[in-house]
Amino acid sequence: MDSGDLLNYVFAKLAEAEKLSQDNTRMGNVPFEHRKTYFQIKKHIDEFLNGYVENRFLIMPGLRGVGKTTILFQIYEYLRNEKGVDSDRILYLSVDELSTYLGAGILEAIDVFVGEVHETSPVYLEKELFIFLDESHYDKEWSQVGKIVYDQSKKIFLIFTGSSALSLEMNVDAARRIKKEPIFPMNFREYNLLKNNIRYNDDFSRSLMDLIFKGDEGSVEDASRKENEMKKTLLKLNKPVEKEWEDFLLCRDFPFALNIQRSEVYERVFDIVNRVVEKDVFSIKSFNTESRSVISRVITFLALQDPGGTSDAKLATKLGKSPRLIREILNILELTHLVFSVKPYGTAGKVVRKAWKYYFLSPTVNAAIRFKLGKYNKRDRKLLGVLTESLVASYFFRMKETVHRPLGIFYDPAKNGVDFLLQTADDGLIPVEVGVGEKDRTQINRAITRYKSEYGIVISNTTSKIKKEGNVIYIPVMTFSFI
Repeated sequence: MDSGDLLNYVFAKLAEAEKLSQDNTRMGNVPFEHRKTYFQIKKHIDEFLNGYVENRFLIMPGLRGVGKTTILFQIYEYLRNEKGVDSDRILYLSVDELSTYLGAGILEAIDVFVGEVHETSPVYLEKELFIFLDESHYDKEWSQVGKIVYDQSKKIFLIFTGSSALSLEMNVDAARRIKKEPIFPMNFREYNLLKNNIRYNDDFSRSLMDLIFKGDEGSVEDASRKENEMKKTLLKLNKPVEKEWEDFLLCRDFPFALNIQRSEVYERVFDIVNRVVEKDVFSIKSFNTESRSVISRVITFLALQDPGGTSDAKLATKLGKSPRLIREILNILELTHLVFSVKPYGTAGKVVRKAWKYYFLSPTVNAAIRFKLGKYNKRDRKLLGVLTESLVASYFFRMKETVHRPLGIFYDPAKNGVDFLLQTADDGLIPVEVGVGEKDRTQINRAITRYKSEYGIVISNTTSKIKKEGNVIYIPVMTFSFI
């Protein structure tokens, strides 16, 4: 494309950034609160400005709608308002727009920004520059570009956001330089911070993790004490906390969903699912036109099925397609993080033979698909059970991806087995049973014996507080959702 057009475009983006930051970081005149990922990125920014230049190539992968753009503009405002960085030193670009409307790549835009706007080259930069590249997966060369810029200058701080598949699109050389800060749907702590301005210390999350992975009396006492503090803080709500939590479970774990009608939330989430299929899936792999409807039918099947494993052969038979195509689709959907799999515990042969369980990263996605298809009834306890199990599974998945606890998540393939088996650092297993309604100890006790576990965990809505009875730890599902 004409370099003059690209230069005009870059100047336009620099001029628009101030207004875009206001539009993306406020509800009216009230600024959005900051989520945990914001503070992690802010820490890297501060270190960079203080001379530590190792972590200056960040990627922020995540599902559409989880708030990546908001965090970018909150960082923009931090740089402008608290660090006094001039606006012409902070470039925000939507790579989707850059690619679609200008036919340009990231490297071309960076060359214009450094060479034309700042009239120098990366090697000779004297002041720090910040380049935020949203939806960067629309440029297939993004990781190579990041590696080149990283190597050229220690004065440029890069943030790339995009679909969760970003983590798998990195080339080997770039991967050694990248710092990953994934972003997920909100937990109940973040929800209460953003919606109700109720704050909790992150220590509660750490205490809950210690409870799950240590299970000793000290961790039980610590988590119980902090649970009591949390309950006192929740007295600030102007409605029963159980109703607030149920609303969160059904439709409020995306930041945009905080203050709009439930039906509108579901419409927007359903649109996100369609965009994942139409854009993210096809950016990873090219399918033919007919496969588009097959992908949608696979997603529908996963949303409507009761908890339980799904085999390629079973799904292929139901949809009248080849097991190979179904497996390919499921693999791609996992790369987008729209869904993730939980495999049966056992030998490699058992993992291959037995069905895998699939969960949506957000319970709201499951509810939205059911709503769109007329299969939604919020008073249906079975639906609440499905969404609760999905929530617990997604939080374990998040923990595995971010803090590497647990090392592995499996389900119990035995008849009437527990919902999850968490693999610990010493290769032990922690059985976990999840449910809405009364849960007896039969299944959890059987799993503790079968897998020689020190203790097991029951996560339920009928448990009123954290407690340990014998070798079983009980955690209320609302409490768990603060993790």
